[in-house]
Amino acid sequence: MLQLGAPAPDFSLFDADMELFKLSNVRGKNIVLYFYPKDDTPGCTVEAIEFSDHEEDFARYNTLIVGVSKDDCLSHATFRDKHGLAITLLADEERKVCEKYKVWQEKEKDGIKKMGIVRSTFIIDAKGVLRHMQYGVTAKGHALEILNIIKTLD
Repeated sequence: MLQLGAPAPDFSLFDADMELFKLSNVRGKNIVLYFYPKDDTPGCTVEAIEFSDHEEDFARYNTLIVGVSKDDCLSHATFRDKHGLAITLLADEERKVCEKYKVWQEKEKDGIKKMGIVRSTFIIDAKGVLRHMQYGVTAKGHALEILNIIKTLD
C-alpha cells in the first residue's frame, strides 16, 4: 500500500527516445510523476501541454515532470513532437509501474466497466519520499495546482 511519507516505489522504464529512466537515478530532484490514459487524446494532451508550458517554473523548484502511460516509446515520441512537449514521457506497456502506484483500476464509461489508467499524480521529494498522491484528477488546470503544491515543499 502506498503511504505518504514512505519511500516512493522505484522503477525503470524507457522514455520517448528509448533511453532508460530510473527513478532512483534522479534523487536530489523533486519529481512530479503523473499517469495518464493515452497519448494524443484530448484530456491527456491538455495535461501534457500544461505541464510542458510550466516546465521552467517547475525547474525553478528543482522539479522534473515525468508522465507515464501504457503507450510505447514510438507513440510517446510522436505525441511529444506533435505538441512540442518539454516533459519526459515513459512507456509502461506491461503496466508494472501502473500497478505499483495503484493507478491501474476498473473504470466505468457509458455503463461499461473495463480496466485502465486512472489519471493520477504523485509528488516525490528530492530524497525519494512520497509527499502527495492524487487519483482521478481533472486534466485542465492540474499543472498549476501541482506547481502550487511543489512551492510549499521544504
